[in-house]
Amino acid sequence: MKFVKYLGLGLLFGMVMTKSEAVSWYRIQEMFLFDSFHMYGIIGSAVVLGIITTALIKALNLQTFKGEEIKFHPKNMSVPRYLIGGIIFGLGWSMTGACPGPMYTLLGQGYWAVLIIIASALVGTYLYGALRSKLPH
Repeated sequence: MKFVKYLGLGLLFGMVMTKSEAVSWYRIQEMFLFDSFHMYGIIGSAVVLGIITTALIKALNLQTFKGEEIKFHPKNMSVPRYLIGGIIFGLGWSMTGACPGPMYTLLGQGYWAVLIIIASALVGTYLYGALRSKLPH
């Protein structure tokens, strides 16, 4: 019963992703072909919401549910790491038509073929962890 709130948030997230058509392969294809603003609007809204939420957390000194301080650590900026990682992520996204959030939404809708995509993403994550020390950071 203690995970019911997470299940509820997951269901809400899935509904929003579905209703906004963010899980649609055709919408994602339109985005990569620069035919439609739809997905850019969704992504832009998420970025703006993230900026506002982060600013509020910092300004109000909000804490986690366990009462711990929320800490933000600055990222090390390097062009190769973001360029290579972004290209790999973008290629996977454009080939499969799904990024991590929509993958699970599609699975919840009963598209079992997305299990191949989820398994591939997990293998890629594992490979990154295994090769992390050899990659540019």
